[in-house]
Amino acid sequence: MSPNDSPPKWPLPSFNPTDFAMLGKENAEKLMDMQKELSKLVEQANTDWLARLEMERNLAAELGEKLSSAKTLPDAAKAYQEWMARRMEAMTKDSQKFLADSQKFVSSMTRFLSAGGRSPGT
Repeated sequence: MSPNDSPPKWPLPSFNPTDFAMLGKENAEKLMDMQKELSKLVEQANTDWLARLEMERNLAAELGEKLSSAKTLPDAAKAYQEWMARRMEAMTKDSQKFLADSQKFVSSMTRFLSAGGRSPGT
């Protein structure tokens, strides 16, 4: 290319402010949809955990009653053993629930990120 030659002209992209505004609106709507879904997941998890705390409170109260009414050391040991078994069962369920909730959360995020926020089938 010689100094007298003019550089090639590249076409300027057409810029339509209306299209730009619509793109922003669509992204905002997708973000709001994602936030609503994640909010529902968190709300459900909170409800489940509050129920779990209530169950734990009831277990502790029941243990207290059994220990206070125990006449012998074996009775107290049996009450404690039953309480511990029920707590271990509850902790196992807690672990499963936590993994299931985490999987729902990750699946929701993955769907929104991979599909651009569209729900399957939209």
